[in-house]
This record gives sequence, C-alpha cells and structure tokens, in this order.
Amino acid sequence: MYLTKQHKVMARTLFVAIVALGLSACATYDDEFAGINSRLDQLDTKVQSAAQSAESANQSAQQANQRLDQLEGRVQQLESAPGRKPRG
Repeated sequence: MYLTKQHKVMARTLFVAIVALGLSACATYDDEFAGINSRLDQLDTKVQSAAQSAESANQSAQQANQRLDQLEGRVQQLESAPGRKPRG
C-alpha cells in the first residue's frame, strides 16, 4: 500500500493528537491525586487531634476515678463511726 504525502501528514497529526491527549490525561490524574492527598492529610490531622482529645479525656477520667476511690474510703469510715446509722 502506497502512502501519499497527505496520508503521512494526517497520520503524523493523528499521532501528535493522541500523544497530546495522553499527556493531558496524566496532568488530570496528577491534579486528582493532589486533591486526594490533600484530603487524606486533612483527615490525618483530624484523626490525630481526636486521638489527643481521647487521651486527654482518658487521663481526666482516671483522675476522677482516683478521687472517687479516695472519697469512698472516707465515706465508709464516716458510716462505720460509732453512733451513725448507715445510709440506705
């Protein structure tokens, strides 16, 4: 099959167009990946903040439990003192 100069120009143009479309698709995916990475970074920051808040709440709960344990011992001493009727 004999290719004319016009066919060669058309084939070259088609090849360039296909390559250009391929490269533009890569740029589009790069933008999408950048957006996804940005959202993942935001989620990571939120998760770390939530973990810190949970740790702080856990420490506060432990301190509150220690104070309750101390108060429970004092309450039992007062209830067992002579001349007092137990609650309940």
